[in-house]
Amino acid sequence: MSLTPSQRSDLRAAAHELKPVVIIGDKGLTDEVVAEIDRSLKAHELIKVRAVGDDRKLRSQWMQQICERLEAHPVQQIGKVFVIYRENEEGDARATRRERPVAAPTSNRERLASARDKQREKDERKRKEKEAEEVRAKRTARPRSRTPSPLPESEPRRRRPRTSR
Repeated sequence: MSLTPSQRSDLRAAAHELKPVVIIGDKGLTDEVVAEIDRSLKAHELIKVRAVGDDRKLRSQWMQQICERLEAHPVQQIGKVFVIYRENEEGDARATRRERPVAAPTSNRERLASARDKQREKDERKRKEKEAEEVRAKRTARPRSRTPSPLPESEPRRRRPRTSR
């Protein structure tokens, strides 16, 4: 089973804030590295892996090998960073720090409705903030005249007397 485009998009969004948890070093894709990736996938479901090598073809081969060996799904590869996803075998029984990143696919109509609702809430918040600001301004501000008051007359500046040495 492969990921749908909407699931892949949701996973990419969830992975944006992640940092790489496994680094593939100069020795390449060793059994120890694959075992560490497997442990990380069991713990987190969605991880980032960083590769050190400069060879693009080799990095894409590593991504394919990791996904084949661990029965995981490739989500994204940008430069030297891979994003890999594998659903936990235990399902929801295993508690993780984050919610599951894959959301149920929604229709365009539902997405537009939720976007409209968010915009309405945002507009309502702005309106309430503006009203509160007006109330604060009425209570605390003194009415000011439009003409500036004249500056007070001052005496000529006094100089210090010079001392003789």
